Amino acid sequence: MQYNRLTGRKKWYGLMLTAVIICIVGSVLWQVNHRVMSTPDTKIPLVRTATVNAAGMSSTYTYSGEVRGRYESQLPFQVGGKIVKRNVELGSAVQTDEILMQLDPQDFRQTANSNSAQLAATQAQLTLAESNLSRYRQLYAQAAVSRAQLDQYQNAYDVALAAVRQATAQYEQGANKLEYTRLYADQPGVIAAINAEIGQVVSAGQTVLTIVRDGQREIEISVPENRLEELRQASQCKVAFWALPNVIVTGSIREIAPMASPTTRTYKVRISLVNPPPEVKLGMTAAVTVAAAGQQATAITIPRSALYQTGDVPGVWVVKNNIVSLRPVTVGVGSNDTIPVLAGLQSGETIVTTGVHKLRERQQIRLANGDRQ
Repeated sequence: MQYNRLTGRKKWYGLMLTAVIICIVGSVLWQVNHRVMSTPDTKIPLVRTATVNAAGMSSTYTYSGEVRGRYESQLPFQVGGKIVKRNVELGSAVQTDEILMQLDPQDFRQTANSNSAQLAATQAQLTLAESNLSRYRQLYAQAAVSRAQLDQYQNAYDVALAAVRQATAQYEQGANKLEYTRLYADQPGVIAAINAEIGQVVSAGQTVLTIVRDGQREIEISVPENRLEELRQASQCKVAFWALPNVIVTGSIREIAPMASPTTRTYKVRISLVNPPPEVKLGMTAAVTVAAAGQQATAITIPRSALYQTGDVPGVWVVKNNIVSLRPVTVGVGSNDTIPVLAGLQSGETIVTTGVHKLRERQQIRLANGDRQ
């Protein structure tokens, strides 16, 4: 009786142990199976993609410039000297023949006075020589003097006449130099620059003032030599102003300098403004946007983040059936955020736009929510 009871207990303990073992093994198998099933999902990279489309490219370039007058005069004195008077300020409106600056005239006035006295002396000599010649002609007609004596007085008259002519020229030259001590406006306009001040000694030909003629306004820009040909073929340009954010003016290329600046190696270009508003003032900062002439070939524009560089060859990851493959592409000149692809992609293809540096060839990917091939 006791033996049967012990035997029953052993069987019961055996069944319980078997059940516990089965539960443990089942739990382990479930965890292993779950880990195997979930591992691929967590290791497949999650990326963002985009479908590319071709569109016509319109190349534009923007250059900084300054509002200038179409006609500008850089005015110098025709003689050298010390500036004693300046009648204008920067931005002053002036009229033709208005006196702008004046040099010290003392030395030139003394020279003019000396030349005037010399002219008076030669004129007196000429009057005397003319009187003597007239008298000796009458005496010669009466055979009272010889031909040699008449020729002597004729020669004296000729010398006196030449002296008067020389003195007259010197007097006029001195008078002109005295007048040159005053700098006049040669046209109505606005004083755009003052390069010399009172008390400064300037030389003849040295620019002291710049006048911009009233009327037409232009933009002066500097263009690098590699953009010069594109600029010549430009179809149009638009001009914006830093101080006038709501003003856009149409411009046309009027003049391209034949030679580059020796210091900057750029070419000066003048852009004429078509009907600029009166708010456009001289010296304002302007931005000239130039569009290349003609319709260029279509290209695909992609984010710069989609570009994967392998050495010197750029490429993009193309997605097909959630598998990526690296494809070399040819790119153009882009902006800070985007870049045009000139060759290597077709419209409608899907590319990876983020996480490109974590991918490998023929790798499976997962698309982020909202993305689709």
